[in-house]
Amino acid sequence: MADPSSYRPKPGQIPDSPGVYKFRDEHGRVIYVGKAKSLRQRLANYFQDLAGLHPRTRTMVTTAASVEWTVVTTEVEALQLEYTWIKEFDPRFNVKYRDDKSYPYLAVTLNEEFPRVQVMRGAKKKGVRYFGPYGHAWAIRETVDLMLRVFPVRTCSAGVFKRSAQIGRPCLLGYIGKCAAPCVGRISAEEHHELAEEFCDFMAGRTGAYIRRLERGMQEAAEEMEYERAARLRDDIGALKRAMEKSAVVLADATDADLIAVAEDELEAAVQIFHVRGGRVRGQRGWVTDKVEAVTTGDLVEHALQQLYGEERGDAVPKEVLVPALPEPVDPIAQWLTGRRGSQVSLRIPQRGDKKDLMATVARNAQQALALHKTKRASDLTTRSRALEEIAEALGLDSVPLRIECFDISHLQGDDVVASMVVFEDGLARKSEYRRFQIKTFQGQDDVRSMHEVIGRRFKRYLQEKQKAGEWTEEPTDDVRVDDNGATASTVAAGPDDPEPDPMAGRPTDEDGRPKRFAYPPQLVVVDGGAPQVAAARRALDELGIDDVAVCGLAKRLEEVWLPEDDDPVVLPRSSEGLYLLQRVRDEAHRFAIAYQRSKRTKRLKSSPLDAVAGLGDTRRQALLKHFGSLKKLRAATIDEICEVPGVGRKTAETVAAALAGAAPSAPAVNTATGEIIEDDGAPPAALSAERGQDR
Repeated sequence: MADPSSYRPKPGQIPDSPGVYKFRDEHGRVIYVGKAKSLRQRLANYFQDLAGLHPRTRTMVTTAASVEWTVVTTEVEALQLEYTWIKEFDPRFNVKYRDDKSYPYLAVTLNEEFPRVQVMRGAKKKGVRYFGPYGHAWAIRETVDLMLRVFPVRTCSAGVFKRSAQIGRPCLLGYIGKCAAPCVGRISAEEHHELAEEFCDFMAGRTGAYIRRLERGMQEAAEEMEYERAARLRDDIGALKRAMEKSAVVLADATDADLIAVAEDELEAAVQIFHVRGGRVRGQRGWVTDKVEAVTTGDLVEHALQQLYGEERGDAVPKEVLVPALPEPVDPIAQWLTGRRGSQVSLRIPQRGDKKDLMATVARNAQQALALHKTKRASDLTTRSRALEEIAEALGLDSVPLRIECFDISHLQGDDVVASMVVFEDGLARKSEYRRFQIKTFQGQDDVRSMHEVIGRRFKRYLQEKQKAGEWTEEPTDDVRVDDNGATASTVAAGPDDPEPDPMAGRPTDEDGRPKRFAYPPQLVVVDGGAPQVAAARRALDELGIDDVAVCGLAKRLEEVWLPEDDDPVVLPRSSEGLYLLQRVRDEAHRFAIAYQRSKRTKRLKSSPLDAVAGLGDTRRQALLKHFGSLKKLRAATIDEICEVPGVGRKTAETVAAALAGAAPSAPAVNTATGEIIEDDGAPPAALSAERGQDR
């Protein structure tokens, strides 16, 4: 590990001008390439106190052994040179998108004497027109099969074409009218090339004029009573319209645009691109990348634009590029795109209308792509084993933690404080053993105290189970029962992809046959938080005399792992499978806690004193509120007035009046925007006033 001060340039040596810089390691390999509007200011950021650097940046500067730079005239030149060097040197610390699959394109080889239509993958070739990419090769073949009726362009290989020319007979497609058969001279090379150009124009979105021309030809043939030719043109029009229907119309104004969306977490990012031509989605592709440097969403967008258009020219760069966030600064990348297209390119964030709606669809695809990538990564047994081994090594455990339990606290500004416990066994979630807790011993916002209570309650139940099984002879210090709405409440229902067999099969059961909920201790307890939460969890275990369960915490800010009584956190490598597994466990605990806290808040806000009236169903409850207009007026009504409501007898009226008399009036709802006190009309306060906080 190198000391950055050992290769830091001398003061005044770095020019204050635009340029591109390279960090090299001790072997001379380029490990990072970056650009800057001012080289002096940008490079100075790398040579500050290491403690102030982002962990990924800190790793890069300590791996490097030298830095060099190249001065350019403009920021656009810097952008182009940066892209060129990234392609040339493939630096390990730069963001590098990789296709999550090899996407097929529809290609027309206009660089050949007799252009050919075919499916192509891989690097693009000069002189070939590409359309797509498509999700599946069969989608290309279906489209081409429909269009060959109207544009009978050659699709055969060079060997088949040469043999047909030698024997003087076309292939089967030539006999059935789906190839113009230039191999046997039915049309000249110039005519066939013009036919291929028309095919490309139609695929590029210029469809309306061509179909109108065919329709005029069909009408003229019908007027001249050439019904066979009119029928052929009719079928040609139908074939082209069916080919067009395979691409959904998403923008009504025949827009040519690319829409780019990004889904990201702390370690990885997924990019999805929709190619819209003529208002239709003509192609889709996606990339996944490791975030090996500290980047913003705008930086990810800039790298995606470089990879997407770095080798493109002309119409391959659309007039409009829609993105979720703009790079900083935006002018150089916009000028670079304009230069590659040869005309103005609009780079912007959609704000309203159909384009914003389509961007939301692209964003959902990006989220799904990231989730699918993580699912594939998590399902690999070898990867999970390596993750558990890395965790054991980093935390100094005697053995790999085959069972991990993670706890998280959730509340809304101190209200409805709840906790979650999720369980991972052998690196996979065991949803049947998830548990939920209500915080009981105090009210208000105190995550540390809440964590201490939850850990204590969970392991007191474990000690109770051991005592029942005869494994523990000493009485626990106290008995904290986890109520039916809390820790021992419902288990999480299995999702559609979850296995159906009983996950508790073969495990100890109570006398009534129910599985013992807390009979198994974890090897590792993970808490969502930093040193204070970890200390609270360790203290709870120590108070119960449990010393064979390891504890750690995962802090969200820098993804640091905290251990009890350690002043400094453990920083796992960015590419560590162990860190990835801990993040999955933490995120799942957070999701489960948020879901429980929201459900409790919803039930509380929807509750009403009328809910407790025996025999009063939804229909009569709504009739009462509709008749009186509000709960306040109903509370002030007499029994005789309540009896006037259709369907409410005297006995029910007496019960309602007694229930409302015994219920304390709720605090008035307040419109937080205006300060106005809103009259109670029976609706829950959340429907009347804005919420004052956000879920944690």
